[in-house]
Amino acid sequence: MDTTIDLSLAHRPDLSDRRVVIVGGTGSVGEGVVRAWLAAGAEAIVPSRTQGRVDQFTGVLGEAATDKLHFVVGDYTSFDAAQELAEQIEAECGPVTDVVASIGGWWMGKNLWEISQAEWDRYFVGLTTAHVAQVRAWIPRLPEHGSYQLILGGSATQPVPGSSIINMEQAALLMMRQVLSAEAGDQRRVTAAVLGPVKTRLRHWVESEWVSADEVGLLTTGVAADPTASATDYELSTTAQMIAQLRGLGVYPQEGGEAK
Repeated sequence: MDTTIDLSLAHRPDLSDRRVVIVGGTGSVGEGVVRAWLAAGAEAIVPSRTQGRVDQFTGVLGEAATDKLHFVVGDYTSFDAAQELAEQIEAECGPVTDVVASIGGWWMGKNLWEISQAEWDRYFVGLTTAHVAQVRAWIPRLPEHGSYQLILGGSATQPVPGSSIINMEQAALLMMRQVLSAEAGDQRRVTAAVLGPVKTRLRHWVESEWVSADEVGLLTTGVAADPTASATDYELSTTAQMIAQLRGLGVYPQEGGEAK
């Protein structure tokens, strides 16, 4: 069984008719998502809360930052702010077909019974509110052929002692995906990628079996291009799992062959 991924062999879908909003796109995992959608020909819009972050991220992308990449500076973490930003994006860029929500944060260090109100508010209330704000702002706007994709961590399903708030927050978001799919039915496509540790530009130490940010990005383009990809939680803790999912979506060659 293959255990390494050669992205030069990827069969990237043609998403030149798509316009995606990548929330959290300037993050270390979001960076790979942005690169993948631009490589697929899509128009990518990345919200950011500061211009400084935009300038830094543009430098990181280098030549990958094509004229199809747009930034919108503003808050998106509250219900009202997310609605206003969605209206601004539609007014400036046009209708959006897809959303990838890669909003994250990490916290670790205490038992659940030792956490403070401030820690709870920041890492559970704050992060879940930001996600729900995107759902409220974008789900009603997306076309049926579009997709709403959540990027989550393995802490959604695996308990991590000392990181109880993040465990609970990620588990809540995983259930949010399931509820959204049940409520939307055939009218909206909602999926989640549940990741283990991810190889990113900022990690100084990685394991060979970890998936990479660029592979996560390729997966999101494959989900967008496959109209049957819906109401699914993609478990992606290892490269072997990633290969299986990419092959299932037709964006990576079958073993000993070509992409379907």
